[in-house]
Amino acid sequence: MLILLTGSASATEHPSHGIAMHGELKYGPDFQHFDYVNPDAPKGGALREASIGTFDSLNPFIIKGTAAEGTGLLYDSLLARALDEPFSLYGLLAQSVTLDESRQWVEFELHPEARFSDGEPVTAEDVAFTFELLLEQGSPFFKSYYAGIEQVKVISRARVRFEFKNTTNRELPLIVGEVPILPKHYWKDRDFSTPSLEVPVGSGPYTVERIDPGRTIVYQRRDDYWAQNLPVNRGRHNFDRRQIDYYRDSTVALEAFKAGEYDYRSEHSSKAWATGYTGTPFDDGRIITEEIEHQNPRGMQGFIMNTRKPLFASPKTRQALTYAFDFEWTNKNLFYNAYKRTHSYFSNSEMAADSLPTPEELEILEPVRGQVPPEVFTQVYRAPETDGSGRNRRQLRQALRLLQQDGWTLENGTLVNANGEPFRFEILLVQKEFERVVSPFIRNLERLGIEADIRIVDVSQYINLLRQFNFDMIVYGFGQSSSPGNEQRDYWHSDSADRPGSRNLIGIHNPAVDHLVEQLIAAPDREQLVLRARALDRVLQWNHYVIPHYHISAWRIAYWHHLQHPDTSPKYDIGLDTWWAQP
Repeated sequence: MLILLTGSASATEHPSHGIAMHGELKYGPDFQHFDYVNPDAPKGGALREASIGTFDSLNPFIIKGTAAEGTGLLYDSLLARALDEPFSLYGLLAQSVTLDESRQWVEFELHPEARFSDGEPVTAEDVAFTFELLLEQGSPFFKSYYAGIEQVKVISRARVRFEFKNTTNRELPLIVGEVPILPKHYWKDRDFSTPSLEVPVGSGPYTVERIDPGRTIVYQRRDDYWAQNLPVNRGRHNFDRRQIDYYRDSTVALEAFKAGEYDYRSEHSSKAWATGYTGTPFDDGRIITEEIEHQNPRGMQGFIMNTRKPLFASPKTRQALTYAFDFEWTNKNLFYNAYKRTHSYFSNSEMAADSLPTPEELEILEPVRGQVPPEVFTQVYRAPETDGSGRNRRQLRQALRLLQQDGWTLENGTLVNANGEPFRFEILLVQKEFERVVSPFIRNLERLGIEADIRIVDVSQYINLLRQFNFDMIVYGFGQSSSPGNEQRDYWHSDSADRPGSRNLIGIHNPAVDHLVEQLIAAPDREQLVLRARALDRVLQWNHYVIPHYHISAWRIAYWHHLQHPDTSPKYDIGLDTWWAQP
């Protein structure tokens, strides 16, 4: 629980209009708008989107329920992120930010005009209340993410200070600036921990206009939004209405898009992209398709093994299973050669460990020598490769050798352990479309004497199973930003391994990983951030926690021709809130 105090400011540092993780801000104090927006974009019209599954809550901050898409439109944070910088934030609810030179504390001065949607002013009390509420009743994720906050001090009605337990977490002053601020007067007498479809009070550019529970949610742009002319918002939030319709699967959703039921679609299936975007509306230009290159790290997607299960406790067994996934055949026959193989947890970025460690990296790794596989120091990790013919006998023989070294034997075509128990597990899926990727993998496992079954569940059940770590293997992705930090604790640290709702789905309990996560979070500059990310990457790679999949370094999007977007796209996001509808 945070301690709420009142005092006077003693800062000698100068207030600023923004804050950067490393280096200088791109935009000066007098900037008028971000470079990737059209400041004269017309307001009006609607943007209709689609989501898969269902929803039963408007509260995205708790572990219970399934929150509706788009609830972030209801809230503002103290600072807003620039999408063309690795990690820089500029004033939104806060008109200025003051950072202690040693990063022991950060102060925010709120805009006197800042208002919630019910007209009540946003105050420092609301900021302090938000953090206390999230830590006490919010998702367990928040307790880990904000663990470095010592206390929040309300200095005055408009000024709030965050004091930190140490100065090693250089990201923390920026993280607190990104938290959506909740109204104390609204939530103090309500049960925050229970899912609800009651429309909450927020301070963001939209409010909820209409809900059809589980099927549709419509957001209405607020005419009285206090911050619409701030530099961080100019050229953004142009649609009068944002509507999200829910579909039972992506195949139905694609057909609905082509029929004009919604306006914008981001495609993640290479098969659908290659074969599904055809027909009259594409030929006559009513639907536009684009591939937009970006500079976002792609992270790691793969078959995720739950190491809490004895079956996946051994790194050698986990390594053996990587030989059963034939990426080259899959890419050629299922994906139209659209993808690149993923080898790194920081793929498509300078933080990927794709060459031998430098002397500077070895210095970072030296304290964990003896706790990590020796290959970390001497080899470059590459996921197993085949010739794409589908005849991967050599890879399967290598897998069987590793399994035999781990005590497994092949008896009458079935792989069994020393107790005669068969190697059998379940692959949990939420997207039926992924069966076509999983089925060839299962056939290769069968050749090893392993029995794997597919289990498909609905979205709500899937979320609950993951929250409780109740699965053997899943398909999952660990996304990465251009400035990784605190979220790495939730991904890999031992403290999150047994905390329900955390993203440490693998169940990693590894002191070496813990050490490198803390080193990364404490990186003093960009150069060290990159080096420490690579060191962490190597240790994760060589522990064989996942069976790596693939990635692409472009957004594949399709939209109806009445939508337009700025000529300049941001480097690190699609920037959908900068789009507009033609009058």
